[in-house]
Amino acid sequence: MIKNPSPNALVVEGGAMRGIFASGVLDAFIEHDYRPFDFAIGVSAGATNLLAYLASQHGRSHDIMTKLARSPRFMDPLRFAKGGNLVDIHWLWRTSCRQYPLDLHTLRASAIPFYAVVTNTLTGGAQYIRVKPENMHEVLPASCAIPLVSRDYPQVAGIPMTDGGVADSIPVIEAYRRGARQITVILSEPLGYRLKPMPFPWMIRTLLKARPALAKALARRDRRYNEALDFIANPPDDCQIAVIAPADYFPVSRFTRNLSKLEVGYLMGKCAGYQVVRLN
Repeated sequence: MIKNPSPNALVVEGGAMRGIFASGVLDAFIEHDYRPFDFAIGVSAGATNLLAYLASQHGRSHDIMTKLARSPRFMDPLRFAKGGNLVDIHWLWRTSCRQYPLDLHTLRASAIPFYAVVTNTLTGGAQYIRVKPENMHEVLPASCAIPLVSRDYPQVAGIPMTDGGVADSIPVIEAYRRGARQITVILSEPLGYRLKPMPFPWMIRTLLKARPALAKALARRDRRYNEALDFIANPPDDCQIAVIAPADYFPVSRFTRNLSKLEVGYLMGKCAGYQVVRLN
């Protein structure tokens, strides 16, 4: 139970490789032991970034993105053309855990409860699952499994799940619902960005005809995303929201593998994180 009369939450958006920005912000927080949060919610790459932050493992997310996520073992268009996954989330998770082991002692000792967002493929709804060392091997790959790009659906407690960004890309409203009245949001897109409706919805319905609730969730993703942006821009009177977002010239896209661009994106995140620390 949150006892702080004005709970402070940290919300971290995903965005695949654009998550390199949040990794820089959170590494800046680690360097200054900046942890004023009562709980945290992350989505997809935002959730894995939070995992490193709460384990106090500076540089872990950066190394995973700049080394492992650039490997053809992770992203392979030819494999996708032959009927496999464009991205192999399970390989990336297993390899990152082996090459960059998590500090489970520090993670367990963290005073900040951490929730990852997943999308239930049977209902199309968002689920917010408390992440612990005991369940992270199920929950984190599920939160990152982009539908269609990843053809399989990782199971959490026996339920097929997919990327939390489908149902709730920026869970700021959920943070407010859970009692947060001070919210820091790390975005992966510049301020002013609006998500456009998905093109060719009929094609999505066809490709996901076995999972109609998921197809419907994808079709309304832009509305849910933009509702979160509207909430951030005009929060309730009893809520203060601080936004950390990349500049318009942020050079990283969802599937960027160019190392120089990724390093620039990471440094932009660190600079933004340092600015937050200085102001607080």
